[in-house]
Amino acid sequence: MILVTGATGNVGRRALEMLLAQGREVRAASRAPERATWPAGVPTVALDLADPASLATALEGVEAVFLFAAPGCGPGFVAAAEAAGVRRVVLLSSGSVDDESEEQDGPIAAYHAEIERALRGSTLEWTFLRPDVFAANTLMWAGQTKGGGDVVRGAYAEATAAPIHEADIAAVAVAALTEDGHAGEIHRLTGPQSLTHADQAQIIGEVLGRPVTYQELPAETVREAMSAHVPGPVLDDILKVWADSAGRPALVTADVEKITGRAPRSYRDWVSEHAAAF
Repeated sequence: MILVTGATGNVGRRALEMLLAQGREVRAASRAPERATWPAGVPTVALDLADPASLATALEGVEAVFLFAAPGCGPGFVAAAEAAGVRRVVLLSSGSVDDESEEQDGPIAAYHAEIERALRGSTLEWTFLRPDVFAANTLMWAGQTKGGGDVVRGAYAEATAAPIHEADIAAVAVAALTEDGHAGEIHRLTGPQSLTHADQAQIIGEVLGRPVTYQELPAETVREAMSAHVPGPVLDDILKVWADSAGRPALVTADVEKITGRAPRSYRDWVSEHAAAF
């Protein structure tokens, strides 16, 4: 039995579908499974990673877990997983975690690193997936292009990333959950190409069949606009990452192809699949 936590998320849902396609025995977990639509016949369970009682129920009879990282969940999850006899855990961590630093730079890296430490100190077979920027992050621009808009406005036009398709992260997760050889491994996952914000806007336009350009705004203007829906420390972290990346190519790794046997999907592929959103 494989438990998929965060099973309604971009990666968790894809991993669930891939595991079902392989004929695996799967249990889907989310905070409110009754609010979601699930593939036929999938057993579901309500799970709050901060609640020991719900952890015990969700982990009963489970051999492997795809773990969506919730802040502070590490020690409690490890204790419950070890008690339940779980053998293998694949953690959806973050590419921002720095193994060379005693103190992580920013809250996103910090809480992922905390969960990683808990797993490292356990008896569980762990694998860490550290994706960089999700292609899905650019859905935040969709409101500006929907209805014919031809300009995306945001900070740092020359900020770079190698956006990764959520399906590629899920494919690596499935491999680590179902195949041997991944215990103790850290997989750094990226898309196939370093792109600036301006490049990404241009690709969106090309897929939509009309010009779309990126107009750079002052960082403080963007901070004010985003602060209504992004917590302050996280927003500071995002803007710092953008600023630090401007003018230098993003890291591109070969881990997706090495593990899955196929090249990662391009950002253009992702936009083509999600064109209706834009």
